[in-house]
Amino acid sequence: MSEPENHDRESEKHHGNSGDDLKGPRIISYNLTEEQRPGGMKVRFKVRIESGKKAAAIDAAQTDALRELLEWSREYRTRHSRQ
Repeated sequence: MSEPENHDRESEKHHGNSGDDLKGPRIISYNLTEEQRPGGMKVRFKVRIESGKKAAAIDAAQTDALRELLEWSREYRTRHSRQ
């Protein structure tokens, strides 16, 4: 993937930019370079970073979704391996 959208590398050196000083959710954006784009289409990824109770709720929802996917995958492979 390409570099984060913030092109000001010097800003990373300032004390006020440490993660401990940031409150609430953070969003990191990535843009793919022209060479990485499928068919020249512009592609942007946004990652939202949560903490606390909201992060715990998201973790639980993701765990449930992954468990359901794994159970379906095991059942699908078992069913199709018999045929």
